[in-house]
Amino acid sequence: MRAAMYAGLLACLLLPGCASVRTLDAAKPGAPIIYSGTRLDWYSLHGGCCPVERFGAEAPKYAGLDLPFAALLETLLLPFAVAAELGVGLGVSGGI
Repeated sequence: MRAAMYAGLLACLLLPGCASVRTLDAAKPGAPIIYSGTRLDWYSLHGGCCPVERFGAEAPKYAGLDLPFAALLETLLLPFAVAAELGVGLGVSGGI
């Protein structure tokens, strides 16, 4: 069970179809930041008409499959999303 969860999370991160990656990469002004990919999947599953105008990205082809992994990924990234929504700079940098 745990291996399947990690495999799904890894697939979500590596695939360009992941709603979380798509919405955060789009960086559309005014688009939701907190649980953006999960919200895009939910919007798509319930027949939302205009995902690009609302989220800045197209919904994944298999939104129902992507939804649990997007929710898990965005739960892990929630502190960063809340900080971004509040305009708090965390000063996080990567690289060697």
